[in-house]
Amino acid sequence: MKRFLMVIFVLAVPLAVADGPQVQLEPVTRMPEGASPLAVRHAGDGSGRLFIVTQEGRIFIHDGQKLLARPFLDTRSRVTSGGEKGLLGLAFSPDYRRDGRFYVNYTVRRNRRLYTRVSRFRVSAKSAGWADPAMEEVLLEFEQPWGNHNGGDIHFGRDGYLYIGTGDGGAAGDPRDNARNLGNLLGKLLRIDVLGEPSAGDETCGRIARYAIPGDNPFRNTRGSCDEIWAYGLRNPWRWSFDRVTGDLFIGDVGQNKWEEVDLQPAPDRGGSFYGWSCMEGTHRYDESRCDGRAMVAPILEYGHMGGNCSITGGYRYRGPVKALQGRYVFADFCSGNIWFARQSGRTWTSRLWRTTGLNISSFGEDEQGNLYVVDLGGGVYKFVAAADRK
Repeated sequence: MKRFLMVIFVLAVPLAVADGPQVQLEPVTRMPEGASPLAVRHAGDGSGRLFIVTQEGRIFIHDGQKLLARPFLDTRSRVTSGGEKGLLGLAFSPDYRRDGRFYVNYTVRRNRRLYTRVSRFRVSAKSAGWADPAMEEVLLEFEQPWGNHNGGDIHFGRDGYLYIGTGDGGAAGDPRDNARNLGNLLGKLLRIDVLGEPSAGDETCGRIARYAIPGDNPFRNTRGSCDEIWAYGLRNPWRWSFDRVTGDLFIGDVGQNKWEEVDLQPAPDRGGSFYGWSCMEGTHRYDESRCDGRAMVAPILEYGHMGGNCSITGGYRYRGPVKALQGRYVFADFCSGNIWFARQSGRTWTSRLWRTTGLNISSFGEDEQGNLYVVDLGGGVYKFVAAADRK
């Protein structure tokens, strides 16, 4: 399988507005009291609506003019939230206009144990376009040993399969060495066929596993490996995305003590990549005892824990109407509120600080036109627009 080892990293992060594209953030909406937004998605149904995911378990609709008071879905009675737990991810079926199906990723505690759960919901004619909480179908469930590093994002790829980012299970330094272990689902990127049924002989690792394994998954039929795994060696891929033009996969992987990183999987790819954790943190050795010589894919970007930085929020490669941002990868740090724009030149990526926002940026999201949104855990949702002409 093809491996690449290109590395460009940020050596210093000035806490000031840097030169760059003339863009600004425009307020879109403010969430109601008690709703902490974690993600923004669109349904791909031509409606122009935004769906805003909140940590405590609700999904709200912004209809293009205002935020609707009634939640599209309310799962608060089943979601365990707080810290890094909650309703963490949302993905709409590629055929949502016809089938009304969508998928969520959340944490749930039962019998004093914490689990990650991926479920399918749907809307129906009877529900008049609103989701029915009673129509939940649990597809995947597996245990989380600690309360943090639960991953979050889920997305459908161009291939129609659902990709799921999972953290290493928590605690410092991946004490159980989960991310390198192909025998569990922690610290991985998973790839499943949500429309298929399990086949005899599939080595699935979910406590609940109601899905098929794509025939070209890299570890399928490999003894001792979970067939769901597409890539591994990730610490906590909290926010990641597909480039809507190329299909390239960008992963923002949260670091341990010193370094945050962006990993890139160019399309098409056969999967099976190892991204280095917990041998490496970014391009730096973290635990020498876990460096066993296996091939590693290095990040395309990294930055250090200086200037208030502590946790990357992966973003998107911009493909919307603002020409100044075209083709740039936009990402942020949750703690500092810094936003960077990264550019590609050949096989090299470089990034530049755009602004220190003062926001706790939990996520980015796109609408159907490719506009890019910034989600602030404190309650605000913003959109990148071209800056007003300067006098």
